[in-house]
Amino acid sequence: GREGPDHRRGPVVFIDAIHVKIRDGAVANRPVYVALAVTTEGRREILGLWAGDGSEGAKHWLHILTEIKNRGISDVLMLVCDGLKGLPEAVETVWP
Repeated sequence: GREGPDHRRGPVVFIDAIHVKIRDGAVANRPVYVALAVTTEGRREILGLWAGDGSEGAKHWLHILTEIKNRGISDVLMLVCDGLKGLPEAVETVWP
């Protein structure tokens, strides 16, 4: 079961990209972004997967993080990533 009010709090959220070949008319390497949370109980939970086109910035990240928040992740204590452009501004907007 899902116990307690903090269940949907993501103490640690990891965001990374996996580059895969995607056929969209032609075959191209495209990033697929994954967001993974580790709960207070130590469980891993995949929050979502998003296919990108390689030109992601603050607006793109704002959309993804807002979607994660709308799915019930009310707070994030630590977000781990590798310097994705526009991400710090999006995090400040979604989880001030």
